[in-house]
Amino acid sequence: MSETPQILIVEDDQRIAQTIEKGLMEKDFRTLIAYDGAIGVKLAHANDIDLVILDINLPSLNGYEVCRQIRNKKPTVPILMLTALGETEDKIDGFAVGADDYIIKPFDFRELLARIQVFLRRSKGKIDAHDATLKIANLEVNLDSKIVMRANKKIDLTAKEFALLVCLLRNKGRVLSKIDLAEQIWDINFDTGTNVVEVYINFLRKKIDKDFEPKLIHTRTGMGYVLSDNQ
Repeated sequence: MSETPQILIVEDDQRIAQTIEKGLMEKDFRTLIAYDGAIGVKLAHANDIDLVILDINLPSLNGYEVCRQIRNKKPTVPILMLTALGETEDKIDGFAVGADDYIIKPFDFRELLARIQVFLRRSKGKIDAHDATLKIANLEVNLDSKIVMRANKKIDLTAKEFALLVCLLRNKGRVLSKIDLAEQIWDINFDTGTNVVEVYINFLRKKIDKDFEPKLIHTRTGMGYVLSDNQ
């Protein structure tokens, strides 16, 4: 990441985009703006982007497709969806294509800024890294390069999936409740009434467990989840 983080704003409402840009520039961020989805994808691919703020209802390509295309090229760049679509299913759809967080319009800029700062701190590697590599069974995670390997096969994770896996690895053998995970991974005003934790556990299982042995992520009914190779 560059010393001065660069944030891509993909938002077709020029007033909202420029308001966000003004607030970010006052906090010494660099910004790029795209007013439609196709340009957003091009800017994301062509520039050194540290975080993306992404609307869903966009010209050319909708936010879900923009998110998917950015993820294909830059799997670890945090993507924060900013949208008027506030139903749980809309959120799940966003997470399914790789979004890391979701803020509903109208929003308070201070909350947006706080969430941005959370993701940028993580991207700088401030994950309390006592050791650059975490291991269990044939799974290995390098905290510096953010590379995940299982049985010598590289696995691409989103920033949120990576943070969740690191949290489980740091606590391997310990049962973590949904609230534990929500507090450690989602940080701010996380709605524990949704099933986002379960959804992300399922995403992670499909990527690191489905095609491998032994299975590492285990459910403890009524209690939470545990990462263990001894089940």
